[in-house]
Amino acid sequence: MIKKNIKYFALLALGLVACEPEFDNPIDESGVYASGEADFSTYVALGNSLTAGYADGALYITGQENSYPNILAQQFEFAGGGEFTQPLMDDNTGGLLLGNGNALPNRFVLAFDAQGNPSPARYTGATPTTDITNRLTGSFNNLGAPGAKSFHLVAEGYGNVAAAQAGLANPYYARFASADNASILGDALAQSPTFFSLWIGNNDILSYATSGGVGVNQLGNLNPATYGGNDITDPNVFANVYNTIVTSLVASGAKGVVLSLPDVTSIPYFTTVPFAPLSPLNPSFGPQIPTLNATYAGLNQAFAFLGVPERSIQFSTTGASAVVIKDESLADISAQLTQVLTPTFGAAQAAIFGAQYGQARQANANDLLVLPSSSVIGQLNTDRLQELIGFGLTQEQAGQLAVNGVTFPLEDQYVLTAAEQAEVSAARTAFNASIRGIAEANGLAFYDAAADLAVVASTGLPFDGGVITSQFVSGGGFSLDGVHPTPRGHAVVANGIIKAIENTYGASLPMVNPGNYGTITLNNDVN
Repeated sequence: MIKKNIKYFALLALGLVACEPEFDNPIDESGVYASGEADFSTYVALGNSLTAGYADGALYITGQENSYPNILAQQFEFAGGGEFTQPLMDDNTGGLLLGNGNALPNRFVLAFDAQGNPSPARYTGATPTTDITNRLTGSFNNLGAPGAKSFHLVAEGYGNVAAAQAGLANPYYARFASADNASILGDALAQSPTFFSLWIGNNDILSYATSGGVGVNQLGNLNPATYGGNDITDPNVFANVYNTIVTSLVASGAKGVVLSLPDVTSIPYFTTVPFAPLSPLNPSFGPQIPTLNATYAGLNQAFAFLGVPERSIQFSTTGASAVVIKDESLADISAQLTQVLTPTFGAAQAAIFGAQYGQARQANANDLLVLPSSSVIGQLNTDRLQELIGFGLTQEQAGQLAVNGVTFPLEDQYVLTAAEQAEVSAARTAFNASIRGIAEANGLAFYDAAADLAVVASTGLPFDGGVITSQFVSGGGFSLDGVHPTPRGHAVVANGIIKAIENTYGASLPMVNPGNYGTITLNNDVN
């Protein structure tokens, strides 16, 4: 059986890879810039990790300095914008100490193995120094909190240090909350903002998607206190919370810009690993194909007998094969399979086969494999291995039935099926309708970030000096976690926001050149 990872990342062309972001953005100061009907003197940015500058699976200084709010604030200075402060981390490692002996991991960097194959790896060159118990003082204009959902922005105590250490509050917000019982919205209002940006709602669907649909679609449940971390927020809850945030901010006369939510399934996290990554040329897989197909032949006959031939599993000797997955939307035919297979395999092994393949099928082009699946496909599932040994199988027999995606169906958290994608899409559509409607009702600028990022994901978005795409590693738009933008991606977002502000408020602001901003970081370039 397969004993080595499928090195999918090794197939990626690196293309143009920058190191740390560049900070100097040449601007033609010969033009005349103006704020129009807007007032940029006190700008606050509310949101989640996208607003904070989180990238490469962590929060660190250069990511924060190249966040779209900080880029915007630099451009606002040309039209009366005031000081913009951020709760900067203490280093560029990206790790976060929780003050109780636990820590969040360091950032990803692009590393190379002995054969020169590139893949993301956690940075090991330094230990983190940022501790949430060292609460920052003062107020901060960038109020982005990685992990925040819409209703978290109005939740008092979301930055409570003790609660964060217990996993019940946000450790990033705990660093800079004005008090243990503060809320992000309250901290924003305390600054009497004259202008704000709001990009929130991604996590209300993203965590469900990135977990492979392991969470619950809370449609109809109006009590977010009962939601799990990976659940989809009810659209009415989202609309009510979003309206509360906006009306609170505009009550004192502040103007602002709100952003739509992009299609989360078009980001590299879902588009990098193909549904059929198993190659007959792989020396650990190819020689096993005849034996695998002979073994699956008996199971396929049982599928046909039970009236579900579409669940048949077969691997190709000439082309790439799809992985075997567990699809919880399928009817569970474990009991029927066990009964049909018993005469051939005996009751004990038939029960194992029935339970293992009762909801199994091969993936198809409508399924999205999440980025972390690349490191588990073809690997022994140690938990399943021990279970099978406990059922009386030998080590060798158990190993043959415990290969992720080959003989053991890839578990739910690694695959977002078409049905799960539909749930994500329906929620996003409802959220975006609320965002646009609330923006129009309050006379706010609306930036359709979803439209621009759709172009990035499809044809690529040209800029002066190149094209930015969503291709993992080489596209320049997304960091090594496959979810969050690079500094160059943030520059694209900042330009889109500037256009929306100009169109709504008659402002005149300088744009930035995305080419002046970096992309991903090599292992030895962290400083």
